[in-house]
Order: sequence, then structure tokens, then C-alpha cells
Amino acid sequence: MGLVALDLPAPAQLRGRWAAFAAVCAARKWGSMCHAEGRVWHFDDAGGNWLKLHHLDEGRAVLTGNDHEYSETYYGPAAEEFSEEETDLLAGAPDWWRPVVQQTLDAEDYVGFVYGFDGADGWKRAEYSVDDGFRSVGLPALSLEETRESITVFTRNAPGLNGAAPPQAAVDALIAADGDVTEDHVIAVIGKGGWDPAAGAAAARKSLAF
Repeated sequence: MGLVALDLPAPAQLRGRWAAFAAVCAARKWGSMCHAEGRVWHFDDAGGNWLKLHHLDEGRAVLTGNDHEYSETYYGPAAEEFSEEETDLLAGAPDWWRPVVQQTLDAEDYVGFVYGFDGADGWKRAEYSVDDGFRSVGLPALSLEETRESITVFTRNAPGLNGAAPPQAAVDALIAADGDVTEDHVIAVIGKGGWDPAAGAAAARKSLAF
């Protein structure tokens, strides 16, 4: 059984968007929702659904995650616990995917999807027909439009905006900073007062750690 090619942005394309959303989350003191830590970028929807992008050597990456409402894949311990037919998320996968998945299982998290990026041929996954829940987790960074919309919705209650939407030019500049975010970038989006732009800039810059 071969691997299935996926039409997803490369990690380098995701960074500016992921870091921008991490910045507004951290400024709002919700940094656990979206952040970078070492070589791992994390996102969750604050409802128990999550994904992590693990950066490996040679430009490779592995993305794991689970949506407890919509992942119809049951891998490893989940198949046994829920008495469901197992979906082999590593069928046909190269060996370098496996340590990341095992790390997740060791943390006692269920895995609903595993995607691998080899640095050349794009993202791939094992072949299966059920919904793995990836799209329903709702990662804003999948497109520029989704990132803009998520930042706009997330910041509408920022005290510094007085109920207004953030300027789109400021949102675009925050994304275009590609992780190299300053306090001024964050202030331009959230306004002054109430939230913490220094925390936002620091969180975004963690995506530059490797």
C-alpha cells in the first residue's frame, strides 16, 4: 500500500501564519493554544482537538494530531479501547515517522492522523478512506485567508481596539514578518493597552529557534 500525496503548505509556508496567530494568542495570555517550543509547533482549538508539527533534520517534518469528535481513524491504543477496526496510520511510511508517533503515544494521547514531509515531494499520509479529523481541528495557518480571519475574530475584543477590527495591513505585516515579530507588529494589530505585545512578539519568535 502506497502513500497518498496531500495538497498542504510546506512548513516554511506555514511559519509566518502560525507565528502570527501564536503572537495574538500569547498577547491575550492564551499562549497554550498556539505556540512553538523548540522544534515543535503546537495548535489546539481549546476543546481537546490538537495537532503538532515536528521539525526534523534535512528539512523533514511530521505532523500528528487528533480530533476527538471527527477523527474516524483509530490507531494503536485507541482501536483497542474503543473496540474499533484499526487504521494503520504508518502503512507504507518511512521509518523516520515512527519516533514522533511513538512519542505521542507515550504521552498517552490518541493519534488520529500522521502526515510526513520529506523536504522535496511534499506532504504524504497512509492510504485510508475514513475522515481523519485533520481539517476539523481548524488550523488557521493552512491559508492566508484563514489566518487573517482567525486573527481578526480573535482580536476583536482587544481593549486597544475598542470593538473595531484590526487593520488588515497590520495583520498582513504580522504574518509577513515570518516569525521575526516585534512588539510594534503586535501593537499595530491589537492596539495599546490591556494585552501584552511583548509576550506576543516573544511567542512568535520562538518559531525561529531552528
